[in-house]
Amino acid sequence: FFGIHNILQEAMMKVPGFKYGVMLGYMEVVGVTVCSYFERTFIARETERVAPLKAYPLLTFCLLSSSALSNMSLNYINFPTKVVFRSCKLIPTMMAASLMNGQSFASIEYICAFSVCIGLVFFAAADWKMEPTFNPIGLFLVFMSVCADAVLPNAQERLFRMGSSRLEVTFFTNLFTLICMTATTVFSGDLVGIFHHAVKDHQLALYMAVYTFISYLAITMHMNVVKRFGGVASVVLATARKGMTLVLSFILFPKPYSWYYLVGALLVLGGLLISSLFKIHMKKRNAALITLDIAKKDSESDFKDDLEEADQRKNLLGGENERGPRLASLLEPTAVQTRSSADSQEDKT
Repeated sequence: FFGIHNILQEAMMKVPGFKYGVMLGYMEVVGVTVCSYFERTFIARETERVAPLKAYPLLTFCLLSSSALSNMSLNYINFPTKVVFRSCKLIPTMMAASLMNGQSFASIEYICAFSVCIGLVFFAAADWKMEPTFNPIGLFLVFMSVCADAVLPNAQERLFRMGSSRLEVTFFTNLFTLICMTATTVFSGDLVGIFHHAVKDHQLALYMAVYTFISYLAITMHMNVVKRFGGVASVVLATARKGMTLVLSFILFPKPYSWYYLVGALLVLGGLLISSLFKIHMKKRNAALITLDIAKKDSESDFKDDLEEADQRKNLLGGENERGPRLASLLEPTAVQTRSSADSQEDKT
C-alpha cells in the first residue's frame, strides 16, 4: 500500500499544470482523519478522550510541518530525492538526543549516520547535475519536515503514557491538523485551485480519491506487520519498500539517471537498515539482561530463605538436645534414691 501511495504521489506531480504539492499532505490528513474516526467510533467504540486538549498543539504543529513541507518540496526537487531525504530521521534524532538529553551512541550508530550523510550528498549532487529544475529550497523544505517528523513520535509518547490509545492520538492530532491546513490552503488558494483542476481532469480526481484512503490503509498494514511479525521484519520491509519506490520511480516515470543515485541509495538505505537492526538487537539484549537480573535476585532470595529455614531447624534440634541432658540430670537423683532404698531393704531382709 505504501508503494501505491508513493506512485500516486509522483503520478499526480506529473499531471500537467499540477503545482499543488502541499495538497498531497492535505489529502493524507483528510484520509487519516475520516478513517480513524470511523475505526475509533464503530470498531473500537471509544467515546472518551484521555489526554487534555492542551497536549495537542505541539503534535499538530509537528504533523502540519512534516506533511506540508515534505510535499511542498516536490515543487523544487524530484521524487527519488524526496524519498531518500525523508528516510533520514536518524540524523536529527541523534542530534536532538545528544543536545537535549546528553545521550551518547555506539560507534556503529555514528558510522551509520555518516553513511547516511554521504549518501545524501551523492543524491543531492545527482539531482543538481541531472535535473535542470533543481532548487536547494527543496532540500531545505524536506530537511525541516524530517526534523518535525523526528519530534512527533516523542510528543506522541507523552500522550501514550497518559493512557491515550493509538486511535485517540491519531484522530485528534489529524483533526486539528486538518483544521489548520484547511484554513491555510483556503487562504493560499490551493484548495480551490486543486478542486477546479480535479473537475476538469477526471484522471486527477481518481488519483486523489484513491490516494486519500490508501494512506490510512498503508499505515494500518504497517502497524499490523509490527504487531504480528516483530520489529526486525518491519524494519527490513520498510527498507525494501523504499528501495522498491526508488526503482519504480525510475521505471514508471523515466528520468535522467546517474550512478550517483545508486551509490547514494545504497549508502542511505544500508546505513538506516544496519542502524535499525542494531537498535533492535540492543533492545533485546537489554531486555534479556533485565530478565536475567530478576531471575538472579529471585534465586538469591530463595537461597536466603533456605538458609534461614536451615538455621531455624538447627536451633530447634539444638534446643531438643539441650533439654535431653537437662531432663536426665533431673531424673538421676531420683534413680539413685530408688537404688539406695532398694539396697537397704535387701540388707534388712
